[in-house]
Amino acid sequence: MNMRCTAKARRGMVALAVVAGLALGSAACGSGGDGDGDGKKPQSSSPASKPGGSQPNPQEGQAEAPIAELKGPSGLLLQITAAVRDSGGFVTVNGSLKNDSGTVATIPSALSGNETEIMNNGRSLGGATLVDSKSKKRYYVLRDTEGRPLTTTGFSTLKAGESIDVFLQFPAPPADTTDVSFQLPLFPSAVVKISG
Repeated sequence: MNMRCTAKARRGMVALAVVAGLALGSAACGSGGDGDGDGKKPQSSSPASKPGGSQPNPQEGQAEAPIAELKGPSGLLLQITAAVRDSGGFVTVNGSLKNDSGTVATIPSALSGNETEIMNNGRSLGGATLVDSKSKKRYYVLRDTEGRPLTTTGFSTLKAGESIDVFLQFPAPPADTTDVSFQLPLFPSAVVKISG
């Protein structure tokens, strides 16, 4: 009889501990869940490109006014909304690519650049560069350990009026460089200001 009471008491304590743990977990999720109290999720320091046009944060670039706008072939419009310097030694450029024409636009292969390793990974914005005229240096899109460009990939056409969020990552120029020229094949270049 004594052992039965002890076993029931232990089961009750375990159940109480589980309920308390769930309540604490639920409260943490309701307050943002990331421990910093601002409700924002932390940025990944080096997001890898994935098929299907994955990017660090699809919400970036949607509500911001563009800092540069480039008109390309077939009604393509590239709007750059941010160029942010990260502590990891790279610059992430965010924006959107829109088909501003009334017909389906085929994404030119030239946007991927002419490097075989990047071209083997499908359509991308891998041909983009940042030019630091102050230091007289050109920075190419970074690649992951498998040679994939750290930029939006996996898109070949855009329907009329369709827009996709895009990102590109480059090595960071020196800290005192704030203005760089963004260049993408078939598009005019534009000066963008690096923040962060």
